[in-house]
Amino acid sequence: MNRRTTLALLLLVASGPASAQPRVVDLKAPDGTVLKATWFAAAKPGPGVLLLHQINRDRKSWEELAAKLAAAGIHTLALDARGFGESGGGSYASLSAKDRSHVREMRPGDIDAAWNFLVSQPGVNGDAIGLGGAGAQGVDDAVQTARRHPEHVKSLVLISGETGLPGMRLLQQSPHLPGLFVVADDDEYPPTQETMAWAYLSTASPGSRLVRYPGKRPPWLGFENVTGVPASGTHGTDMFRTHPDLPGTIVDWFAATLIRTPGRAPADALSCAAVLRQIEAGEITPVAQRLVEARKTDPHAQLFPEISVILMGYDQMRIGDNKLAVETMKLAVAGYPDSADAHDSLSDAYLADGQKDLAHEEAQKALALLPSDTADSPERRTEIRESAEGKLKELGSAAPK
Repeated sequence: MNRRTTLALLLLVASGPASAQPRVVDLKAPDGTVLKATWFAAAKPGPGVLLLHQINRDRKSWEELAAKLAAAGIHTLALDARGFGESGGGSYASLSAKDRSHVREMRPGDIDAAWNFLVSQPGVNGDAIGLGGAGAQGVDDAVQTARRHPEHVKSLVLISGETGLPGMRLLQQSPHLPGLFVVADDDEYPPTQETMAWAYLSTASPGSRLVRYPGKRPPWLGFENVTGVPASGTHGTDMFRTHPDLPGTIVDWFAATLIRTPGRAPADALSCAAVLRQIEAGEITPVAQRLVEARKTDPHAQLFPEISVILMGYDQMRIGDNKLAVETMKLAVAGYPDSADAHDSLSDAYLADGQKDLAHEEAQKALALLPSDTADSPERRTEIRESAEGKLKELGSAAPK
C-alpha cells in the first residue's frame, strides 16, 4: 500500500462514513405537476428534514445547510415550491392574482408529495422528522405541514417569517414540538421582527429557543414578493452568508431534537419565563403539581431549566429565607432527579435550615449520582464532589467509598 492510499484511508476512518452526493429528484404533485427537489442522503439510518424556502428564493438557498445536515446523519430534502426554481406550474412572479391563489391552494398537496418521498427513503426514520422554513411562505408552510403530521414532526426551525392563526394555535398547544426561531433586528422586511418574537413567545414547548441577531431596524419598504427591496443578507436563508454561525446552530438543533432527544430540547429560560416568575414568587406547589401532571403523559417533561431554579434557591438562602430555599431546591430535584448538582444544592439548603439529617442524606445522593453524571463537565463534577464531601465531613460522616 503506497503512502497516498494509506493517507486516504486514514482520512476516511477519521471522518467517518461519507454522505452520498446530493441528487436532483422529480416529484409528482397530486395534479401531475412535476416538482423539483434535491435529496441529500445521510450515510446511515437516521431522521429526516424537509426544507421549505422563502418566496423570493428557491431550494438552492438551502444547499449549504442541507449538506451539513446529511453529514451529521440527517437525511434532508430541499424542495422547489410550485412556480419557483425548476418546479413546474409557471413562474409565480408572472402569474395573475387568481392563479397565485390557486398555487397557494395546491401547496399542501405539493409539500405532502415531498413529505411522502422523504419518509419513504431507505434509512429514514419517519417518526423523527424535522421541518425548516424560511420567510413568510416557508415558515407558514413548515408549521402547516407540522399540523398535518403531528405524530411524526419532532422539531421545527423557523427563520424570518410568520404563520397564521391555525399555525399559532399549533405552537400554543404543542409542548412536545420544540422550535428554533431565528430573526435579525435589521431584517429587510419589517415587521418580521415582531412576528417572529410573537411566534416564539407563543410556543408551548419549554425547549424552544430564540436566536436574535442584533442590528439597526431598517424602514419598511415592502414584502418578500415585492421587487425593489434591496437584499441586505438579513432575511431568511440569506443570513447564512452574513451570519456564518447559523448553519452550525441549526445542525446542532436538529441533531439534539431529532437524534439525541427526539421531540425535546433542554428547557430554555426565556421560554419558561412565566414558570420561573411563579417559582421566584414562591408559588412552588402549583408548579410542582403541573410537573406531576405533565409527567403522566411524558416522563421526560420539563417546565424549567435546572440551573435557573437552583440559583433562585441560593439567592433565597443569601437573604435568610432558608425554608423557601428548601422548597425551591426540592422542586429542582423533582425536575432533575438524576442530577448530582440538584441533590447537592438541596443538601446545602437543608443544612442552612438546620435539617442536618436530610442534608446528610442529600449529600450522599449527590455523590452516588456523580459516576453516571454525563451532563456536567469534569471540572463541575469535581466541584460537586468537593461540596458534598465537605458537608459530610462537617456533619461527622465520611464520604462513601
